[in-house]
Amino acid sequence: IPAFIVLMVLEALWARGTRHREVRGYSTQDTAASLAMGLGNVAISTGAKFLSIPFFAWLYQYRFFDLPSTPWTWIALFFAEDCCYYWFHRMHHQVRFLWAAHIKHHSSTHYNLSTALRQAWLTPFTGPIFWAPLPLLGFTPAMVLTAQAISLLYQFWLHTEAIRTLGPFEWIFNTPSHHRVHHGTNIEYLDKNHGGIPIIWDRLFGTFEAERAPVVYGLTKNIETYNPWRIAFHEVAAIVRSVATAPSWRARLGYLFA
Repeated sequence: IPAFIVLMVLEALWARGTRHREVRGYSTQDTAASLAMGLGNVAISTGAKFLSIPFFAWLYQYRFFDLPSTPWTWIALFFAEDCCYYWFHRMHHQVRFLWAAHIKHHSSTHYNLSTALRQAWLTPFTGPIFWAPLPLLGFTPAMVLTAQAISLLYQFWLHTEAIRTLGPFEWIFNTPSHHRVHHGTNIEYLDKNHGGIPIIWDRLFGTFEAERAPVVYGLTKNIETYNPWRIAFHEVAAIVRSVATAPSWRARLGYLFA
Protein backbone atom coordinates (compact mmCIF):
# COMPACT_ATOMS: atom_id res chain seq x y z
CA ILE A 1 0.00 0.00 0.00
CA PRO A 2 2.78 2.53 0.74
CA ALA A 3 4.27 1.73 -2.69
CA PHE A 4 0.88 2.29 -4.32
CA ILE A 5 0.59 5.72 -2.66
CA VAL A 6 4.12 6.80 -3.64
CA LEU A 7 3.60 5.72 -7.25
CA MET A 8 0.26 7.55 -7.47
CA VAL A 9 1.88 10.76 -6.18
CA LEU A 10 4.69 10.46 -8.73
CA GLU A 11 2.21 9.79 -11.54
CA ALA A 12 0.06 12.78 -10.48
CA LEU A 13 3.13 15.02 -10.61
CA TRP A 14 4.00 13.65 -14.05
CA ALA A 15 0.44 14.19 -15.30
CA ARG A 16 0.46 17.77 -14.04
CA GLY A 17 3.67 18.51 -15.92
CA THR A 18 3.00 16.65 -19.18
CA ARG A 19 1.87 18.42 -22.32
CA HIS A 20 0.30 15.31 -23.80
CA ARG A 21 -3.20 16.52 -24.68
CA GLU A 22 -4.83 13.10 -24.19
CA VAL A 23 -3.71 12.64 -20.58
CA ARG A 24 -6.57 13.36 -18.15
CA GLY A 25 -4.52 13.05 -14.97
CA TYR A 26 -6.17 12.91 -11.55
CA SER A 27 -9.48 14.26 -10.26
CA THR A 28 -9.85 14.57 -6.49
CA GLN A 29 -13.41 13.20 -6.41
CA ASP A 30 -12.64 10.40 -8.86
CA THR A 31 -9.51 9.34 -6.96
CA ALA A 32 -11.36 9.44 -3.64
CA ALA A 33 -14.08 7.19 -5.09
CA SER A 34 -11.47 4.74 -6.39
CA LEU A 35 -9.71 4.58 -3.03
CA ALA A 36 -13.02 4.05 -1.23
CA MET A 37 -13.84 1.21 -3.62
CA GLY A 38 -10.39 -0.27 -2.99
CA LEU A 39 -10.75 -0.16 0.79
CA GLY A 40 -14.19 -1.73 0.54
CA ASN A 41 -12.79 -4.50 -1.65
CA VAL A 42 -10.02 -5.23 0.86
CA ALA A 43 -12.53 -5.58 3.68
CA ILE A 44 -14.95 -7.72 1.66
CA SER A 45 -12.18 -9.88 0.16
CA THR A 46 -10.84 -10.60 3.65
CA GLY A 47 -14.24 -11.92 4.69
CA ALA A 48 -14.74 -13.78 1.41
CA LYS A 49 -11.50 -15.70 1.99
CA PHE A 50 -13.34 -17.55 4.78
CA LEU A 51 -15.45 -19.02 1.96
CA SER A 52 -12.96 -19.38 -0.88
CA ILE A 53 -10.12 -20.97 1.11
CA PRO A 54 -12.32 -23.79 2.51
CA PHE A 55 -13.77 -24.19 -1.00
CA PHE A 56 -10.29 -24.65 -2.53
CA ALA A 57 -9.27 -26.94 0.36
CA TRP A 58 -12.34 -29.11 -0.16
CA LEU A 59 -11.62 -29.39 -3.90
CA TYR A 60 -7.96 -30.21 -3.18
CA GLN A 61 -9.08 -33.38 -1.36
CA TYR A 62 -10.29 -34.67 -4.74
CA ARG A 63 -7.20 -33.62 -6.73
CA PHE A 64 -6.22 -35.61 -9.80
CA PHE A 65 -2.46 -35.29 -9.23
CA ASP A 66 -0.01 -34.82 -6.35
CA LEU A 67 2.16 -32.00 -7.64
CA PRO A 68 5.52 -31.32 -5.98
CA SER A 69 6.50 -27.73 -5.16
CA THR A 70 9.21 -27.42 -7.82
CA PRO A 71 10.09 -24.57 -10.20
CA TRP A 72 8.37 -26.46 -13.04
CA THR A 73 5.18 -26.74 -10.98
CA TRP A 74 5.21 -23.01 -10.32
CA ILE A 75 5.78 -22.29 -14.02
CA ALA A 76 2.82 -24.51 -14.88
CA LEU A 77 0.75 -22.74 -12.22
CA PHE A 78 1.70 -19.35 -13.67
CA PHE A 79 0.11 -20.20 -17.01
CA ALA A 80 -2.80 -22.19 -15.54
CA GLU A 81 -3.75 -19.42 -13.12
CA ASP A 82 -3.59 -16.80 -15.85
CA CYS A 83 -5.82 -18.92 -18.10
CA CYS A 84 -8.36 -19.13 -15.25
CA TYR A 85 -8.09 -15.36 -14.80
CA TYR A 86 -8.66 -14.80 -18.52
CA TRP A 87 -11.94 -16.74 -18.49
CA PHE A 88 -13.01 -15.12 -15.21
CA HIS A 89 -12.36 -11.70 -16.72
CA ARG A 90 -13.88 -12.45 -20.10
CA MET A 91 -17.08 -13.93 -18.63
CA HIS A 92 -17.41 -10.95 -16.30
CA HIS A 93 -17.61 -8.81 -19.43
CA GLN A 94 -19.97 -11.01 -21.42
CA VAL A 95 -22.53 -12.30 -18.88
CA ARG A 96 -24.65 -9.51 -17.46
CA PHE A 97 -25.03 -10.62 -13.85
CA LEU A 98 -21.24 -11.12 -13.74
CA TRP A 99 -20.71 -7.75 -15.44
CA ALA A 100 -22.82 -6.23 -12.65
CA ALA A 101 -20.11 -7.43 -10.26
CA HIS A 102 -17.17 -6.22 -12.36
CA ILE A 103 -18.49 -3.00 -13.91
CA LYS A 104 -17.23 -0.84 -11.02
CA HIS A 105 -13.65 -1.24 -12.16
CA HIS A 106 -14.55 0.38 -15.49
CA SER A 107 -16.71 3.21 -14.16
CA SER A 108 -14.01 5.90 -14.04
CA THR A 109 -13.59 8.25 -17.00
CA HIS A 110 -9.98 8.77 -15.86
CA TYR A 111 -7.15 6.28 -16.31
CA ASN A 112 -4.39 6.34 -13.74
CA LEU A 113 -2.94 4.20 -10.97
CA SER A 114 -5.83 5.03 -8.66
CA THR A 115 -8.12 3.34 -11.20
CA ALA A 116 -6.32 0.08 -10.42
CA LEU A 117 -7.62 0.35 -6.86
CA ARG A 118 -11.25 0.83 -7.98
CA GLN A 119 -11.96 -2.81 -7.24
CA ALA A 120 -15.34 -4.51 -7.24
CA TRP A 121 -17.17 -5.53 -4.07
CA LEU A 122 -18.97 -8.57 -5.51
CA THR A 123 -16.28 -10.38 -7.52
CA PRO A 124 -14.77 -11.95 -4.35
CA PHE A 125 -17.96 -14.04 -4.37
CA THR A 126 -18.44 -14.55 -8.14
CA GLY A 127 -14.76 -15.28 -8.85
CA PRO A 128 -13.60 -18.40 -6.95
CA ILE A 129 -15.46 -20.87 -9.18
CA PHE A 130 -13.24 -19.84 -12.11
CA TRP A 131 -10.12 -20.98 -10.20
CA ALA A 132 -11.72 -24.27 -9.11
CA PRO A 133 -9.77 -26.34 -11.71
CA LEU A 134 -6.44 -25.47 -10.05
CA PRO A 135 -6.84 -27.32 -6.72
CA LEU A 136 -8.44 -30.19 -8.63
CA LEU A 137 -5.31 -30.41 -10.77
CA GLY A 138 -3.21 -30.66 -7.61
CA PHE A 139 -2.05 -27.11 -6.89
CA THR A 140 -2.38 -26.45 -3.16
CA PRO A 141 -4.73 -23.66 -2.01
CA ALA A 142 -1.70 -21.71 -0.76
CA MET A 143 -0.09 -21.91 -4.20
CA VAL A 144 -3.31 -20.79 -5.89
CA LEU A 145 -3.69 -17.81 -3.56
CA THR A 146 -0.04 -16.85 -4.09
CA ALA A 147 -0.42 -16.94 -7.87
CA GLN A 148 -3.59 -14.84 -7.65
CA ALA A 149 -1.80 -12.26 -5.49
CA ILE A 150 1.12 -12.03 -7.92
CA SER A 151 -1.28 -11.47 -10.82
CA LEU A 152 -3.19 -8.77 -8.93
CA LEU A 153 0.01 -6.94 -7.99
CA TYR A 154 1.31 -7.11 -11.56
CA GLN A 155 -1.85 -5.52 -12.88
CA PHE A 156 -1.47 -2.39 -10.75
CA TRP A 157 1.14 -0.79 -13.01
CA LEU A 158 -0.95 -1.42 -16.12
CA HIS A 159 -3.27 1.44 -15.19
CA THR A 160 -1.22 4.37 -16.40
CA GLU A 161 -0.86 6.68 -19.38
CA ALA A 162 2.73 7.52 -18.43
CA ILE A 163 4.07 4.42 -20.26
CA ARG A 164 3.18 4.35 -23.92
CA THR A 165 4.56 1.19 -25.61
CA LEU A 166 7.20 -1.38 -24.65
CA GLY A 167 8.26 -2.92 -27.95
CA PRO A 168 8.67 -6.71 -28.20
CA PHE A 169 7.65 -7.12 -24.53
CA GLU A 170 4.09 -6.44 -25.70
CA TRP A 171 4.05 -9.49 -27.96
CA ILE A 172 3.80 -11.79 -24.93
CA PHE A 173 2.93 -9.72 -21.85
CA ASN A 174 0.08 -7.47 -20.82
CA THR A 175 1.17 -3.83 -20.76
CA PRO A 176 -0.34 -0.40 -20.07
CA SER A 177 -1.04 -0.02 -23.79
CA HIS A 178 -2.96 -3.32 -23.95
CA HIS A 179 -4.86 -2.54 -20.76
CA ARG A 180 -5.80 0.96 -21.89
CA VAL A 181 -7.59 -0.76 -24.75
CA HIS A 182 -9.41 -2.96 -22.25
CA HIS A 183 -10.73 0.14 -20.46
CA GLY A 184 -11.83 1.83 -23.69
CA THR A 185 -15.42 2.48 -24.75
CA ASN A 186 -14.39 2.80 -28.40
CA ILE A 187 -16.40 0.23 -30.36
CA GLU A 188 -13.28 -1.60 -31.56
CA TYR A 189 -11.99 -1.81 -27.97
CA LEU A 190 -15.05 -3.27 -26.24
CA ASP A 191 -14.47 -6.65 -24.52
CA LYS A 192 -10.82 -6.91 -25.58
CA ASN A 193 -7.53 -7.76 -23.83
CA HIS A 194 -8.74 -9.72 -20.80
CA GLY A 195 -5.36 -11.23 -19.87
CA GLY A 196 -3.68 -10.82 -16.50
CA ILE A 197 0.11 -11.08 -16.91
CA PRO A 198 0.68 -12.59 -20.37
CA ILE A 199 -1.48 -11.47 -23.30
CA ILE A 200 -1.27 -14.86 -25.02
CA TRP A 201 -4.84 -16.01 -24.23
CA ASP A 202 -6.32 -12.98 -25.97
CA ARG A 203 -4.18 -13.69 -29.01
CA LEU A 204 -5.19 -17.38 -28.97
CA PHE A 205 -8.92 -16.82 -28.42
CA GLY A 206 -9.45 -13.81 -30.69
CA THR A 207 -10.00 -11.07 -28.09
CA PHE A 208 -6.77 -9.12 -28.69
CA GLU A 209 -6.82 -5.56 -29.98
CA ALA A 210 -3.82 -3.24 -30.29
CA GLU A 211 -4.00 0.38 -29.17
CA ARG A 212 -4.40 2.61 -32.21
CA ALA A 213 -7.07 5.30 -31.80
CA PRO A 214 -7.05 7.47 -28.65
CA VAL A 215 -8.88 5.65 -25.87
CA VAL A 216 -12.16 6.99 -24.45
CA TYR A 217 -12.42 5.69 -20.88
CA GLY A 218 -15.46 4.85 -18.80
CA LEU A 219 -18.68 3.03 -19.62
CA THR A 220 -20.78 3.13 -22.77
CA LYS A 221 -23.33 4.88 -20.51
CA ASN A 222 -21.48 6.68 -17.74
CA ILE A 223 -23.09 6.90 -14.30
CA GLU A 224 -21.96 10.44 -13.33
CA THR A 225 -21.51 9.73 -9.62
CA TYR A 226 -18.68 9.44 -7.11
CA ASN A 227 -20.81 7.72 -4.48
CA PRO A 228 -19.13 4.34 -3.73
CA TRP A 229 -22.48 2.66 -2.99
CA ARG A 230 -23.97 3.75 -6.30
CA ILE A 231 -20.78 2.78 -8.13
CA ALA A 232 -20.89 -0.65 -6.47
CA PHE A 233 -24.53 -1.51 -7.03
CA HIS A 234 -25.95 0.61 -9.88
CA GLU A 235 -25.83 -2.24 -12.41
CA VAL A 236 -27.47 -4.65 -9.95
CA ALA A 237 -30.33 -2.15 -9.66
CA ALA A 238 -30.47 -1.87 -13.46
CA ILE A 239 -30.79 -5.66 -13.78
CA VAL A 240 -33.63 -5.69 -11.23
CA ARG A 241 -35.47 -3.03 -13.27
CA SER A 242 -34.89 -4.95 -16.50
CA VAL A 243 -36.13 -8.23 -15.07
CA ALA A 244 -39.15 -6.56 -13.43
CA THR A 245 -40.33 -5.08 -16.74
CA ALA A 246 -39.38 -8.02 -19.01
CA PRO A 247 -42.31 -9.41 -21.05
CA SER A 248 -41.41 -13.11 -20.62
CA TRP A 249 -39.28 -15.55 -18.66
CA ARG A 250 -37.02 -15.95 -21.68
CA ALA A 251 -36.40 -12.21 -21.64
CA ARG A 252 -35.82 -12.24 -17.88
CA LEU A 253 -33.21 -14.96 -18.22
CA GLY A 254 -31.65 -13.03 -21.11
CA TYR A 255 -31.29 -9.92 -18.95
CA LEU A 256 -29.47 -12.04 -16.36
CA PHE A 257 -27.28 -14.34 -18.44
CA ALA A 258 -26.91 -12.86 -21.93
